[in-house]
Amino acid sequence: MTNTEEQPVPFMLRRPGVSFPPPEYAEFRQRQGLIRAALPTGDTVWLVTRHEDVREVLTDPRISSNPAHEGFPAPGRTGGVPAASEIPGWFVALDPPDHGKFRKQLLPEFTVRRIRALRPAIESIVDESIDAMLARGNSADLVEDFSLSVPSLVISALLGVPKVDRAFFEAKTKILVTINSTDEQRDEASKQILRYLNRLIAIKRKRPGDDLLSKLSASDGMSVQELSGVAMLLLIAGHETTANNISLGVLTLLSHPEWINDPRVVEELLRYYSVADMVALRVATDDVEIGGQLIKAGEGVVPLVAGANHDSAVFERPDEFDPTRSAQGHVAFGYGVHQCLGQNLVRLEMEVAYSKLFERIPTLEVAVPMSELPFKYDGILFGLHALPVRW
Repeated sequence: MTNTEEQPVPFMLRRPGVSFPPPEYAEFRQRQGLIRAALPTGDTVWLVTRHEDVREVLTDPRISSNPAHEGFPAPGRTGGVPAASEIPGWFVALDPPDHGKFRKQLLPEFTVRRIRALRPAIESIVDESIDAMLARGNSADLVEDFSLSVPSLVISALLGVPKVDRAFFEAKTKILVTINSTDEQRDEASKQILRYLNRLIAIKRKRPGDDLLSKLSASDGMSVQELSGVAMLLLIAGHETTANNISLGVLTLLSHPEWINDPRVVEELLRYYSVADMVALRVATDDVEIGGQLIKAGEGVVPLVAGANHDSAVFERPDEFDPTRSAQGHVAFGYGVHQCLGQNLVRLEMEVAYSKLFERIPTLEVAVPMSELPFKYDGILFGLHALPVRW
């Protein structure tokens, strides 16, 4: 067992001009134990980069996802919902058995069969988004005009947001996930969305439809506030991550057009980019040993998803984009009881977005040199702030 006294490394290792994941991840995997890292606040956490160790962190009951525990990592505001853990129904911040109470009610709505049934609706949303881009001319910011819009409209349809309200819903959601928004704007957008959801749920309870909010409202398992929080979580969790995956996937397929219609490409893109690299923040609630390293109760832990998904002990030549490989076993959606509930929906959105986009705009190309693309080096999620394209 090791307990290193080395100088902590910076928490954020991404930087312009350096490939993602950072080369330090591979170096960290070669070291004994885990890596001590310093947060911007001055607090320290343990970084976990090996595939085996990441999966162990995500399944050990002595390691919690609840921010209420002392020592939980607090890297600072990086967008999204303020004080999300204080929102009723925000179950990703709960440990078992409380976490399971919410997840159990949602699981039947996210099975492979249920998600497959959404394909026509998703295809229609993607087509409408492409129509809108084409109507504006022969160029666009794919992030703003397509990648962010599609998942917002899909989750709106899934929840049962009326079409007349989806423009409002999409506009408020974009405020939460775009870098140009201030904290005050995010706070206000969050409040407006929750107020809207409370009203919508009250309507669904009186006049239910064939949508997720109606089905959940018909049961006595959640209060209105909890159901609003769950809806907000689904909106946020499935929005920016999916948008990043779509944008990065389009960029990659423009360089590798031979893979555009290959059904294996989605899984490899999920592994290759691992956009939710730093999402799974944790804290030890008891002393625990991971990878030969003693983690003491109250110490923060950051399992690095991209580190695990680029572990050469599991994936041969992991830094190469190769859809012919078996990407099975990647942890792009997490692992264990907190594994992403909407993973089947994300896969389908990516598949439909790529097939429709390249079918309808075969002359699509990036409008600026690769060196000028604004990658997200400054947040918890990896992706692109913008992707200028033309056709």
